Amino acid sequence: MKAIVQDRYGPAGVLRTAEIERPEPGAGEIVVRVRAAGLDPSVWHLMTGLPYMMRLMGFGLRRPKDRVRGWDAAGTVAAVGAGVTRFAPGDDVFGVGRGGTFAEYCRGAADMFAAKPADVDFDAAAAAPTSAVTALRALRDAGGLRTGGHVLVLGAGGGVGTFAVQLAKARGAEVTGVCGTDKTGLVRSLGADHVVDYTERDVTAGTGRYDLVLDTAGNRPLTSLRRVLAPRGTVVLVGGEGGGRWVGDLRRSLGGSARSVFSARKVRAPYVRPRPQDVEEVRGLLESGTIRPVVGRRYPLAGAAEAVRDWEKGHTRGKSVLVV
Repeated sequence: MKAIVQDRYGPAGVLRTAEIERPEPGAGEIVVRVRAAGLDPSVWHLMTGLPYMMRLMGFGLRRPKDRVRGWDAAGTVAAVGAGVTRFAPGDDVFGVGRGGTFAEYCRGAADMFAAKPADVDFDAAAAAPTSAVTALRALRDAGGLRTGGHVLVLGAGGGVGTFAVQLAKARGAEVTGVCGTDKTGLVRSLGADHVVDYTERDVTAGTGRYDLVLDTAGNRPLTSLRRVLAPRGTVVLVGGEGGGRWVGDLRRSLGGSARSVFSARKVRAPYVRPRPQDVEEVRGLLESGTIRPVVGRRYPLAGAAEAVRDWEKGHTRGKSVLVV
């Protein structure tokens, strides 16, 4: 099968198309004929090997442990492993694979996939798993959002941000979305009550106070974010590709969390790894129409390097997907 592989860490040029062996399902696994694969920030981190601490976490010290990039996929079940009863060949599914999804076929645990809603196309389904789960757990679990409240979403036009705006509105929140000029219309269409163009106004310099600040952009000092919090508000950090080459944005996240231990204003930096129940919950949200994925750009499989370069430049509205 054709797949996007890399044999060393580096810039987007290390990604290349190659013929590799088609995966076989192990016990409890399925193999999916990929129709579309979603691109998220982890692709960049695993491509570059940055921050270096990531390599010590088991992803490969000198070179990537897994040659194929990508986590999210949507497609049709091609084969099932021993013990799998919930899917059969021919079923349309979406979810989180293992060993890479930027390929014609991928494998993954059967319980990390869900049935694709009939009225959601493959491209949209592939854009949902990781980003929608991150937004959901950041708002609900880390941020404590239940019903109502004032929510500020930084990076509202991106992959996680577009889902966060919709999920916060579904919970009755008053939502302010911050994004670039070219994304203001998109964020407004997703239901944001207020949209701030960050090139024209610094929302953290205003008088607004928010119960929850979700930062998916990661380029503002924590002191600025805490300044706009309500007395018992929470900042949730789920993005940030800056920081040093060794620990990246982790110093900001851990430092902020530690300093907020004895404060009513909290800083949370959750490590969100999708679980089976999360994928199934996202399926329900898609099926009910509570969320709709925003697919900004579509690339052919061979265009993976171009897709990453565009993401690096901040040219992505919502999620980019590779169409296989």
